[in-house]
Amino acid sequence: MDFSSYVLQLASAFAGSMGFALLFQVRRRKLLLASLGGLLAWAVYLALGPVMPQDVPRFFIASMVLTIYAEVLARVVKCPATLFLVTAAVPLIPGGSLYHTMRYFVAGDFAASSAQGLNTLLLALAIAVGMIVPMSFFQLVRRVRMWRGRETRQSL
Repeated sequence: MDFSSYVLQLASAFAGSMGFALLFQVRRRKLLLASLGGLLAWAVYLALGPVMPQDVPRFFIASMVLTIYAEVLARVVKCPATLFLVTAAVPLIPGGSLYHTMRYFVAGDFAASSAQGLNTLLLALAIAVGMIVPMSFFQLVRRVRMWRGRETRQSL
């Protein structure tokens, strides 16, 4: 792919995330940050292309980076991480893969439909697990900090 194709894809990811942020009535101050998350997620996906030709690990890593972005930004801006996570995950939704699954199914090519359907499920699973891993880590860190805070107060 050429450079202009990458720029167009990144602009589309930004615009798609911004559209959903507007739909979810994200406040103006946070609108740009939510939209940049979608751009970041798709940029990671594209950057991994030359190194990893398979989509599933690229989706997994992109969703992990996106979740870390959302969790860190939530602490900086002091708002829920889901505000950034949901709107910025829009470019990662495997709509094209789902479309091809249904197209094969309607055409009667059930073998291709099954293979494409499995790929779609794997992409969705990669996104979900890619979000769960960093969220669990951040939750664990939060609980350890609370536990240490209680332990320090009890020793005083």
